[in-house]
Amino acid sequence: MIFRKAVLIIHGFAGGVYDEESLQYYLNSRMGIDVYSFTLPGHERNLSHDVTYQDWIDSTEKHIELLIHKGYRTIYVVGHSMGGVLATYAAIKYKQVKKLVLAAPAFQYLDEHPEFKNKLDALMKHGMSILKTYQAKEILSRVLKVSVPMFLEFTKLINLSQENPSKVTVPVLIFQGTKDEIVPKTSSQFVYDSVKGKKWLIFLEGTTHDIFKDPQVNKINHEIEKFFVSPFYHEKSIRKW
Repeated sequence: MIFRKAVLIIHGFAGGVYDEESLQYYLNSRMGIDVYSFTLPGHERNLSHDVTYQDWIDSTEKHIELLIHKGYRTIYVVGHSMGGVLATYAAIKYKQVKKLVLAAPAFQYLDEHPEFKNKLDALMKHGMSILKTYQAKEILSRVLKVSVPMFLEFTKLINLSQENPSKVTVPVLIFQGTKDEIVPKTSSQFVYDSVKGKKWLIFLEGTTHDIFKDPQVNKINHEIEKFFVSPFYHEKSIRKW
């Protein structure tokens, strides 16, 4: 009996499948297994303001269960930013999820600035630094579409998910950019320290939050491929590129 395999990619908050399209194209062309992605509720062309964190969880469950219904018994999940939080949830709930890749998992965010009174204050005051680091037009187009209620739903999801990394038992590969102005390095370190199973953490020198648009994206994609196809992934636990 042949057990079918699939990869599911989950994008981040205020993002879309276009953020990880280089990875999807790479895995589709290289691995010989099916690669899927989907748009989270409220993240269509015009962001919806009445979406809840439960909608994001429900959508993740729906797409995992669709793959299971199609006959996939081995599912590898890639989550970027908030997608990493949702991917972690999926790895806990579904036994078919066998490996997990987390790119800047957003279990913490904007936390490198303790002088800020709250996250909304941090987002506003930290905005200029973000605009300098990322493409201003792209960031503005996203931020201006995010309502306060939608941002608060994001914070609810993060706050309710803090114990989830400690429940993960499947192998986990984590990527974190050292120049990430949105998700701090402490977030990925927190996940790495919490996971009970096999785990690896790669710090990407000079890389921002847009990990899959980085100049060394081909190297990142190749490492993910190697992690997925190798039955024995033997690398140093914590590395810097």
